[in-house]
Amino acid sequence: MSETAVSCDDLTKHYQMGEVTVRALRGATFEVPAGSLVVLLGPSGSGKTTLLNLIGGLDTPTDGRVFVDHQEVSKLVEPELTEYRRKKVGFIFQFFNLVPTLTAQENVGLIGELAGNADEAADLLERVGLGERLDYYPAELSGGEQQRVAIARALIKRPYLLLGDEPTGNLDYETGLLVLQLIRDISDESDLTVLMVTHNAAIGQMADIVISLRSGHVEDIEENESPIPPSELRW
Repeated sequence: MSETAVSCDDLTKHYQMGEVTVRALRGATFEVPAGSLVVLLGPSGSGKTTLLNLIGGLDTPTDGRVFVDHQEVSKLVEPELTEYRRKKVGFIFQFFNLVPTLTAQENVGLIGELAGNADEAADLLERVGLGERLDYYPAELSGGEQQRVAIARALIKRPYLLLGDEPTGNLDYETGLLVLQLIRDISDESDLTVLMVTHNAAIGQMADIVISLRSGHVEDIEENESPIPPSELRW
C-alpha cells in the first residue's frame, strides 16, 4: 500500500464578512497517496482553492486537521508555517508571479538560494525546455514560457508537494496542454505528489485521482485506473 502524502480530517474553513459567515469548506475528509497526481475539481466557490491553501500552509483551518508527510500542518504557527512552505511545498499559480526585473535563471535561482540549490537553476530550466532562454526577462517570454519558469522555480526547492492553482487558466489551449504534459511528466518521473486545482472537468482525465468539490463539500473521490495523456484532452 502506498504511503499517505496528504490527509485531511473533517476540515472546515469559515470566513467572517461583516455579519455574514462564509463557509468555504464544510468537513472535507480524504487521503492522497504519495507520488500521485490529484486534481481538485469544482466550480467557482466550491472550496477547492481554499483547500489547496490549507494544505499549502497559506491559510489555517477553522476546524479539522491537515497532515502532510505525517506532519500536522494545521497545528503550525508562524514562523513554523514559513519554514514548512519554504521546504515542503512548491507553488504554481495561474498568474506566474515572476519578478519582472530578473531573468528566467535569476527568478529560479532566487528561490534556489533560499533552498541552497541555486546552482541547479540552469539545469531545471533546461529540463522544462528553456535552456536557450536563461537570460530572457519575463516580458520577453510567452505565457507558456513564463509558466514553465514558474514550474522550475517551484521544483528547485526539491519540494515534497507540488501545488498548482489553475496553472493553465491564463494560457491558450495548445500552450495549456504543453504545461499539463510537463506536470504529468514531472509526476511520472519522480516521487513528487502533485495537487492541481481546476474548474475544467476535462483536465481530470489526466489525473490519478479526482476529488470533486461543491459548496465546500467533498462530493466524490474517483480513482482513474487509466489516465489519458494530456495531448488527448479536449475542451
